[in-house]
Formats: sequence, C-alpha cells, structure tokens
Amino acid sequence: MNEYERTASCITQVTQREPYLTGEGVIVAVLDSGIDYFLPEFRKGNETRILAIWDQSASPDEQAGLLPPQGYNIGVLYTREMINEALALGREEGAKKVPVFDYSGHGTAVTAVAAGTDSGVAAGADILVVKLGTSSPEGFPRTTQLMRGIDFCVKLGVELNRPVALNISFGNTYGDHQGNSLLERFIDNASEIGRSVIVVGSGNEGTSNGHTAGVALSQKRVEFSIAAYETGMSVQLWKYAQDIMDMTLVSPSGERVIFPLSGENTARTVRQRLENTTLLCYLGEPLPYNMTQEIFIDMIPQDTYVDSGVWSIVLSPVNVVTGEYRFYLPSYAVRNRGTGFFLPTPEMTLTIPSTARRAVTVGAYDVSLRSYADFSGRGYVYRYDGGRSDTVGEGQIVADVKPELLAPGVNITVPMPNGGYEQVSGTSFAAPFVTGAAALMMEWGIVRGNDRFLYGERVKALLVKGTKVLPGAPNRPNSQAGWGTLCLERSLPRG
Repeated sequence: MNEYERTASCITQVTQREPYLTGEGVIVAVLDSGIDYFLPEFRKGNETRILAIWDQSASPDEQAGLLPPQGYNIGVLYTREMINEALALGREEGAKKVPVFDYSGHGTAVTAVAAGTDSGVAAGADILVVKLGTSSPEGFPRTTQLMRGIDFCVKLGVELNRPVALNISFGNTYGDHQGNSLLERFIDNASEIGRSVIVVGSGNEGTSNGHTAGVALSQKRVEFSIAAYETGMSVQLWKYAQDIMDMTLVSPSGERVIFPLSGENTARTVRQRLENTTLLCYLGEPLPYNMTQEIFIDMIPQDTYVDSGVWSIVLSPVNVVTGEYRFYLPSYAVRNRGTGFFLPTPEMTLTIPSTARRAVTVGAYDVSLRSYADFSGRGYVYRYDGGRSDTVGEGQIVADVKPELLAPGVNITVPMPNGGYEQVSGTSFAAPFVTGAAALMMEWGIVRGNDRFLYGERVKALLVKGTKVLPGAPNRPNSQAGWGTLCLERSLPRG
C-alpha cells in the first residue's frame, strides 16, 4: 500500500493528524492462508503484534502441548508467547517451534494491508490469524472451517472485552447469491455477537463469464462453452420453486437428455450420459432456510476430460409465475480460459459469503485512474415497487444494496513471505482497507470512549455515509460501486 492509496481513502487524514488513530485496543482478525509472522510488518520492536495464530491445518500433539483452542477439536493454537519465542530463535529454528507457513502469500498480503506496522491501515491493532484448514478440491476452505474460524474470533473478542474487525478475502460461486445459505446466515448471526464487524471482498467474477440470468416466459436456450482439457465442470441453476419448467441439456454433437422437472415433487439425483461425459444431476427442492430451488449438474469425464465445445441448456416453461433463472459456473480460478457463458450477466457476480446481509461487502477500484475495476464482483440494488405507497415522490425506496462500497484494489504493493514486495490486484486486497478502517473507527468510538455503540451495522452505516462518488458512476447506489468509495475521515462522526 502506498501513501496515495491511503490518502485517497482518507486514512492518512486521521492517522497522521488528529485524532492520530492507530487501531490500538482493537483486534484485526484475518481468516486466510496463514501468515509469515517473521516479517517486520507484524512486529513492534522485537515482539510480535499477533495475539495468536490458529492453524487449522496442523495436527494437535497433546504431549508436545500443541492443542487446538479450547472448545474446538482441529488444528493448533499458537499463542503470542510461543510466537515471541520463535522470533527470538530466528527464522530457521523459530519455524520449527511455530511451524506456520503461508505458501500462497495471500494471507500475509491481506494482513499487511489491514494492519501492517509500516504500511497497514490499523498499524497499532493487535492481529489475530486463522489459517484455514485443508481446502476443498476447488481450492476453497470448507464451510465448516470458516464457520469455526469466525466463531473463534468473535468469541475471543467477547472474552477479552475488545472490539474485533474481521476480514474474509475469498469466496466462491456456489449458492443462490441471495444471502440464504447456512454460511451467509451464520455470518449474519455472528455479526451480532460482541462488538464486531465482518468485512468480505466481493470477489473477482465481474468479467469471468461465469454467470448468466434471465426470464423464461417462453422457451429459452442458454449456451456455454467448455474449453479443452477441463477435467470436470459443474453448472448451477437457481429458480423459484413456483416456476415449473422442464430442462434439456444438449451436448456439442447434438445429443440431448431431458429432465422433466415439472413432474418432480421431491429432491433426487439422476445419472445420465452425453457423449463421453457422465451427468450427475441433483434435482433439488426448497430447504428450511431457502425458498429457491437448486438444480446442480456435475459433469464428470468418462476418460480424462469433459467433452469440449458448445453445450446448451434449454428451459421449457410449463407453468411459470416469474420465469426468472440464474446460472452459475465454478469460479474463474478453477476454470480453463474459454470456459464460460456466451451471453454472461455481470450483475449478481458477488462471490459467497460476500452476499451475507450483515457483512460489509467491498468491491475494488483503481485509484490511479479513479475508475471501477471491471473484475470486481457486482451486486444489486433492491428497490420497492414504483406504484406502492412506500415510494417517495417519483422515486423508489432503496431496500438493500451490495456491495456497500469500494476500496483500492488494483496494483496494491504488498509484502510477501520471506521478504520482498509484489503488486497485486483483486477485491481480496480492497477488503482489508475497509477492515483496517473499521478498526480505526472502533478505536475512536469504543476504545477512546467517543461512541461505545460504534460496531456492527452502525460501522457499516457510517462507512456508507462517508463514501465519495466514483467518477463515471454518479448515480448512487448502483450494483458496481454500491454507495461509493471509502473515505474514512468523512465516516468518523465528529462534530
């Protein structure tokens, strides 16, 4: 992070002059790929600024005193005392005592932006790190690992009687993107525990061609390409359960299979085959926590690769009310280039869990160009219907907005494990700007006694209140920039 990005986000204005905020007394929690705790960015003098590291991927060893946090049964908790002992030994020997590594560098970079000593937003905050456990085949941490990590962070804040700003800089595309999944609802509930704020990056799916949506009041054909050498692929269809329609899947050579959804009243799994690809199809139904219906197609190659070429899904309405449908492919990071929808829809490309209603969802923009980063996941602006009595004049009342705001996310300079710096782009690195800003706000409000209720939705509201208009997106709110760009100075409720 450079001074230009800090100033554009109105951070320098409150850290280098009155009220001289540092994040002292606040915990910045980062759930990610780990951290290189030897870097100077995470020290104060010769001692660490890290409260603890919970490495979910490590194996407990009771005889060696390596145990998970109390109340949990996976991983190993390394305390501040253990980390300081490792630092005193030096990198080579210390890494044997606290063997926490960040192989991708992602967690190190994110933590440095949020709370690095030299270049971070909240340079005086204590740091809490959760290295998430073994990834799923798609490369994303499993839902239960993330839920445990969130639970641990917010409960530790309650135990220590300190506010917590929690950062999540990853996501995936699986779900209906309306905040209804167990993970999204868990984040909403966790946001109400203690004095916390949960910040999530909106993802980088804006231009990935992985989403399309529309209305099928008559027969609708949706085409997508599968590039060569795909070892597997999946397609999600989300629709309202009251919209009854049949679905036909057509392979590149013209082979087809019909799924008569209109005759289904219970969830079931169907196995079919087209060309050299096996189709494992889950025909879902509404769940206790979700009114929408999921159709999930898992495409499994008979040999090595899924049949490449143009595939089609034909939706045939039988009895529809809205006819709305939404298709999602896996995240761009696990697809080959060339795999995607021919007519993609950039809206509703937020990754999950940034769709959680009580999370602060952050997109990215390019500070040097003062322009929206087109890769940034786009959301929605829900409004009440125009003809209803709850409108104001000729306008409509805004019901909900995602993302809430943007922060710098293009060519951000970050430290990497074992030394050196790199420039990185993505909403992963925009989110920690806002996480650090939230920590500074809670220091001003809670720690310094100016506003003891400055956490949760109140922090979100003030962050939104302080936003600046992004040139090219003057109509606020909108699905790209939300309410605008981060400006911390304007977000502080000072008279």
